[in-house]
Amino acid sequence: MTSTITTTLYGKPTRREALGLFAAGAAALASGQGLAQRDDVLSEASVLRDPEIPVAGNGAGDITVVEYFDYQCPYCRKVEPELRQVVQDDGKVRLVFKDWPILGPTSVTAARMALASRYQDKFIQVHDALIAVNSKLTEARIREVMAETGVDLERLDKDLARNAAAIDAVLRRNKDQAAAFGFRGTPSFIVGKFRVPGVLTMAQFGQAIADARKALAGNK
Repeated sequence: MTSTITTTLYGKPTRREALGLFAAGAAALASGQGLAQRDDVLSEASVLRDPEIPVAGNGAGDITVVEYFDYQCPYCRKVEPELRQVVQDDGKVRLVFKDWPILGPTSVTAARMALASRYQDKFIQVHDALIAVNSKLTEARIREVMAETGVDLERLDKDLARNAAAIDAVLRRNKDQAAAFGFRGTPSFIVGKFRVPGVLTMAQFGQAIADARKALAGNK
């Protein structure tokens, strides 16, 4: 049997509250019943180390943070600089960006184009540029932003066509994982083996990472 990410967090309500698990708009955590049958979706390899998704931060870090996000999500945009600062300050965190385009067709377009940019080794640059856009995204705006990062748009179009099946498979995996974890919106996170739906502050990210590291040490 494959190892499966834990779908429960901290037993005490005060701990959940301290970590901001019930931030505004976040639904209560799903019970996890039935997820044991979803090992293909929730395996550690699939969730934490999907080879189709580039890694930011420390690729050899001891704790992995996975963010399920949408390029049109204002909360994702707001939390991004704080999350990146925490990862940089810690120095031992792998950061994995999982496109979960839930805010309409333009979100899907942005996600597919960003994933196609990885064939030019530009995914992280494209991600950073797109998530920082404050204006309304359109396909034209997405292409403009990507061009500014140095992406070859002609090659991008070819990569989109050539690798359409692989890109769509990544998006399906991300969607299936988010559903299996009971996430209701973006951003949502996996920190170590804990799931954290909702927006966290820098301090809460730091605490979640520290708790995940403590849990990891306790399992050794």
